[in-house]
Amino acid sequence: MNRFESAAVHVAGLRMAYGEHTVLDGIDFDVAPGEVVALLGPNGAGKTTTVEIVEGFRHRDAGDVTVLGTDPEHGDDAWRARIGVVLQSWRDHRRWRVRELLGQLADTYRPYATDRSARPRDVDDLLARVGLTDAADQRMSTLSGGQRRRLDVAVGLVGRPDLLVLDEPTAGLDPAARREFHELVHEVVDRDGTVVLLTTHDLTEAETVADRILLLAGGRIVAAGSPAAVAREVAGPSEVRWSADGARHVHSTHDPVAFTRQLLATVRVDDLEVVRASLEDAYLDIVRRHEAAAADRDLEVTR
Repeated sequence: MNRFESAAVHVAGLRMAYGEHTVLDGIDFDVAPGEVVALLGPNGAGKTTTVEIVEGFRHRDAGDVTVLGTDPEHGDDAWRARIGVVLQSWRDHRRWRVRELLGQLADTYRPYATDRSARPRDVDDLLARVGLTDAADQRMSTLSGGQRRRLDVAVGLVGRPDLLVLDEPTAGLDPAARREFHELVHEVVDRDGTVVLLTTHDLTEAETVADRILLLAGGRIVAAGSPAAVAREVAGPSEVRWSADGARHVHSTHDPVAFTRQLLATVRVDDLEVVRASLEDAYLDIVRRHEAAAADRDLEVTR
């Protein structure tokens, strides 16, 4: 079985434009079974457009997309039942009580339980997992913003999806709730083997949750890999800082290990610190490049 056949999500040459504005300019990526992949990038980079195409919510202009073995544009109800979605904002069911809503949604998955022996989750168990047990009998109109976001996550998980798509999933959550959500994602992946594709602006979230990051800018994937690998690739050299003979020194290098070995072999060092490029450094660098390139293009148009 080749990489394309084994991928839960396969995207090749994906292109999308709104009028004359190109949002996606031929991106390629795969998401493997059991993998958590984060799409990271500045506003307008095409993150939400990408996940909407993967979900089958938006038609693409060009490219090949296969999700769970099916082109999203031709996915039927059984295929959709295998995908859980948590949007930045969800449809309003203000009159529903929390447990009632999840129970009704669970019922919609029962006809597709042949793929997983018990596809719908037990509602009370799900409520406990997302921290809504005490709010189970409340109407949605009475929920706080954080509780509403937890319910959005529960809606995405109720069908025990093979693929969970999260668009800015922790927006509006406090730090404690965000940490609990990250633990829940890891639990879902470890227990159920769920594939997760998420978008986020939260750099800490990407580092905490994702196995791999796809960094989008200017309609393209400009860096891909583990959080540490992306930081090294994009943000540039690390800094080696040391003291010797009462003086402080700083040296930038792409190979801090080799430099440090050479330094220690030739200089008596009083203290030593290696500061590696962080994901935040990488992200900010990409944003600066993206904004500079966009400004240059706008300048060319006005000339």
